[in-house]
Amino acid sequence: MATWKRDGRVTGGQRLGCAGLAGALSLSLTAPLELLTVLAQVGTSPPWRGLWQAGRSVWQAEGLGALWKGNLTACLRLFPCSALQLASYRRFVMLFMDDLGHISQWSAIMAGSLSGTVATIVTYPTDVVKTRLIVQNRLEPSYKGILHAFYTIYHQEGFLALYRGVSLTVLGAIPFSAGSFFVYINLNKIWQEPSFRFSPRQNFINGCLAAGVAQTLSFPFETVKRKMQAQSPCLPHYGGVDVHFTGMVDCFRQTVKTKGVLGLWCGLTANLLKIVPYYGVMFSTFEFCKRVCLYRNGYIESPLSYKLIPGVDQSLQPQELQELKFLRRGNFEPPKPTLEN
Repeated sequence: MATWKRDGRVTGGQRLGCAGLAGALSLSLTAPLELLTVLAQVGTSPPWRGLWQAGRSVWQAEGLGALWKGNLTACLRLFPCSALQLASYRRFVMLFMDDLGHISQWSAIMAGSLSGTVATIVTYPTDVVKTRLIVQNRLEPSYKGILHAFYTIYHQEGFLALYRGVSLTVLGAIPFSAGSFFVYINLNKIWQEPSFRFSPRQNFINGCLAAGVAQTLSFPFETVKRKMQAQSPCLPHYGGVDVHFTGMVDCFRQTVKTKGVLGLWCGLTANLLKIVPYYGVMFSTFEFCKRVCLYRNGYIESPLSYKLIPGVDQSLQPQELQELKFLRRGNFEPPKPTLEN
């Protein structure tokens, strides 16, 4: 059992800004690996090519900027997605929490998975646009930009095209949650010590390990989702998808028939390679941004360290701390001189 608690010294807006900036930097750094993952899943990139060869081929054919196709869409999606995920996560945690404020590890993981699923479903059209921008040829584009892609998909294929494959997001959350739970319930055995003694380095390794196992188990759903997002009769070569299908089940069947069972895991290598740099940059950036917020709010002496300011009650929320400082300044103001007759 664990007690759910968040740092009250940082406001909700600051927390959202920290998460958004950390996510944008992480996505931008690992964007080429994300591009190679999507191209392998869709089938645009031949499976026999190595990562370096596939990346160099895209670079030579479309220019260096092509390695970051779709990254702007992914970054713009972060802020509404993060806000929805934080809000829904808090709701799910409150729902699963007992009367004493405790929540089990499985419930915490389920809350995280469900909140992520809610945020993904609401912002799903942006994910479809990102996939379309990645698979198109940058030199002969079908879409001139993000807004043009939204407009074109909606008018040529209908509103439901923006939600093609969304059911796989829900289905993929099941093996993702199971994989995460399997890792976390065995952490005590792996490290041979209780979880409350884990260091930040151990927690980082745990997060990467859980993400690796969870993403591997849910990857077939992700692969089929990408194929469904990319396929369109309005695009050249149907979006470059390597199999033709009529629906989700048929996509699974045609992929296995054409490329074998392992075809559902095409692009997994690139996806796993981005886990460590992605989470490393995200965690370190988030923690630094959080320290900047704590410094601005008056809790620590410098954003470069975590040294607390002496005499400051760390249990106070930012607004309470500012009100207390204002009252103290008011009490120490010298009395105004009065004129005597």
